[in-house]
Amino acid sequence: MKSAEIRRSFLDFFVAHGHTEVASSSILIKDDPTLLFTNAGMNQFKSVFLGSEKRPYSRATTSQKCFRVSGKHNDLENVGQTSRHHTFFEMLGNFSFGNYFKADAIAYGWEWVTKTLGLPKDRLYTTVYTDDDEAFALWEKIDPALKGRVLRFGQKENYWSMGDVGPCGPCTEIHYDRGAQYSCGRPECSVNCECDRYLELWNLVFMQFSRAADGTISPLPKPSVDTGGGLERFAAVLQDTPSNYETDLFMPLINQVEKLSGITYTPGAGGMSHRVAADHIRALGFAIADGGLPSNDGAGYVLRRILRRAARHGKVLGLEKPYLYQLVPPLVKLMGPVYPDLSARQEHITTVIKSEEERFAETLDAGLAQFERIREQLKKSNTNVISGKDVFKLFDTYGFPLDLTEVMAREEGLTVDLAGYQAALDEQRTRSRQASTFAVDLTVPQECREAGPTEFVYDSFEITATVLWASDQQGAVVLDRTPFYAESGGQVDDLGVIECENCRFVIEHMNKRGDTVFHLGRFELGDAAELCGKTVIARIDERRRRSIMRNHTATHLLHRALRDVLGEHVHQAGSLVEPERLRFDFSHFKPPEPDELLRVEQQVNAHILANTALVTDHTSYDIAVKSGAMALFGEKYGDEVRVVKIGNVSAELCGGTHVKSTGEIGQLRIIAETGVAAGVRRIEAITGEQAYKQAVYHEEMIHQAAQLLGTAPDKAPDRLQERLEEIRRLQQENKKLRERLMAGASAGPMPSARDFDGKTLHLLYEKIPDYSADDLIALADRWQKENAPTIIFLANDAGILVSAANQAAIKLGAHAGNLMKATAGALGGGGGGKPNFAQGKGKNLSEWDKTKDRWMAAIAEMVK
Repeated sequence: MKSAEIRRSFLDFFVAHGHTEVASSSILIKDDPTLLFTNAGMNQFKSVFLGSEKRPYSRATTSQKCFRVSGKHNDLENVGQTSRHHTFFEMLGNFSFGNYFKADAIAYGWEWVTKTLGLPKDRLYTTVYTDDDEAFALWEKIDPALKGRVLRFGQKENYWSMGDVGPCGPCTEIHYDRGAQYSCGRPECSVNCECDRYLELWNLVFMQFSRAADGTISPLPKPSVDTGGGLERFAAVLQDTPSNYETDLFMPLINQVEKLSGITYTPGAGGMSHRVAADHIRALGFAIADGGLPSNDGAGYVLRRILRRAARHGKVLGLEKPYLYQLVPPLVKLMGPVYPDLSARQEHITTVIKSEEERFAETLDAGLAQFERIREQLKKSNTNVISGKDVFKLFDTYGFPLDLTEVMAREEGLTVDLAGYQAALDEQRTRSRQASTFAVDLTVPQECREAGPTEFVYDSFEITATVLWASDQQGAVVLDRTPFYAESGGQVDDLGVIECENCRFVIEHMNKRGDTVFHLGRFELGDAAELCGKTVIARIDERRRRSIMRNHTATHLLHRALRDVLGEHVHQAGSLVEPERLRFDFSHFKPPEPDELLRVEQQVNAHILANTALVTDHTSYDIAVKSGAMALFGEKYGDEVRVVKIGNVSAELCGGTHVKSTGEIGQLRIIAETGVAAGVRRIEAITGEQAYKQAVYHEEMIHQAAQLLGTAPDKAPDRLQERLEEIRRLQQENKKLRERLMAGASAGPMPSARDFDGKTLHLLYEKIPDYSADDLIALADRWQKENAPTIIFLANDAGILVSAANQAAIKLGAHAGNLMKATAGALGGGGGGKPNFAQGKGKNLSEWDKTKDRWMAAIAEMVK
């Protein structure tokens, strides 16, 4: 049974049993500060399980893209070594939000596994929590074949918690016996053994209780179900392969690695690098398709770690050049039909991976040199342990994975200080946490849950609303309806006030938890007790909001213009919409040409002048996308979406605030274009009042420049060109005069001959106060042309240092760069360079005369 058939079979089975098929959410999590990545199917339903969000269905089924590379779910170091660990995998799941519970969940699970998939019952075992008698009885009742095959285990194996507090409950698992050939051979080998014989296929979690902060457990009013089973494991069982890696989910990728490396894959230890490459390209491809980028912090740092681990395994396979990006086409061919985002962003994914590989190739060489220095130092000190500090430096500065350092150490007969490395890593993490952004810990109050979601009023700057809840301690207010936008999709929070008689609450920030909107700030008048239950006026800072609206609508026009000018491969990769400016990140493989940016700006302003009306519409996600509306990669969308249309120009899924017609934007000016990551560019622009202010400022600058040039503003460029040409002419004349002066007999000091062990060198060590850096270089260049071995060292009053050695001196052992290092250090500075020429800077020229002896000694050491 092919993997695509297994996936489709699962989803169709549960749809037939009244479940709503829900699309996989993004791998990258944006609305949960406790996670970097989606690591389970239930992540996208967390707020539903907690009761802070309501959905139009109470049963759901998904095939969820998952990452397990951070936190307690971190499988990275096991990838490639075991048969079943992956960074990326697909979790098949069915969910009940207070609908059905244990009996139906167990019945569905058993039916799909035994009847739909046809797995033999005599090879199946189930496990339950030690005192879950209900689940135990249900399993034994459902099929006589399970008599004696239902096993009880403790909290480690069969109990689940969302966190230290909150929903929790027992779970039950379905295990498959793969046969004695996969056993570890120990007499006690049985279900839940760490070997590959008994494979856990499916975990059914029963959210039955709630744990309080003091540890007490109480029943939930509406028990729920959360199940998850790895598609890769089901495929391995049904395709009867030694491991997940020999299934049709991995072999096309492994085959490409074989083709690139010329090394045939084997399922054992010899195939580890093949497996790592196949696994990691899946992880990288899906993460980048969802908007992720390798970087030095957060989720991006994890992606960089994965890519560099895969790159190192390329070296193991003998691949000296970047290779991972060449696995993108087979990945897209394999997974693109199920996940169209992969196909749509194939070029972008390839560009990002290739650029990152090339960057690491440069770092890798520097890191190998650093490792060699460490090895030499250990050899001199007669020790064989690489310090944790050095291991961490290789990891943090040069991007060396810990396992790479360990392998290289073993090859040299060395070990690594793991405890010291962990201490350095923990110290860095502590610094990162201390520097992290402060976040208010908000829990949705019960009265707000009962009142339902906060209604957002789009087109009003001032409304009346009722206060559902308020807190002095947290500085927070919840209304039944609000005109205030909470930061989302790149648009920043609204600011303003909530007022009633004897109360005034100033809003400084907004926050959204599920469907509940929190207004955060401070009381200028009154307190929370006076505000609760009152009818209030909620008033937005209108001028600020209008600026935000102009900038947000402008990003939609900018997106369209970029696709028209640069190509349809352009996709939004991030944005920031503030009152003062907009920032728009987009996928593109090189810097746009100046004329391309001009055409983009002109197109946007043409649409602004057209004063096209905006139309918003609410519809289902599927209908919106099929009609041509653009969905942003990595964004989380509900079943119903809001589409913002600008005539025939643009249609995007967007929950932000916009102008009523494009003419309200006024104008758009692009003020900057830069690169932010491999394959990602950034445009910064201004609109409306800010664009007008900039135009006025630039006009003033032009008038001032024209006055200084003694001409009219419209003739200033021509006059400036004349002045620049005159300056260049004078500079050339000045250069020729200096060259003639230096060519003369009296042009500067002369080298003097000095004998070193029978070798005659011509040396010049001179400080020339009034020489510029160019003059020093010119003088050095002149003496380099001499036939006799010549070494010179020059300085001026500014501390500029120049060292030079001609070819005849180099043949005797001289090295200008090393002489610079030795001498500049004695002058309180530094520098370096090549054998024939070097530059530096000295901070303490009062030591100039004394330092000559050091310079001479260094020369003597070189040429002896």
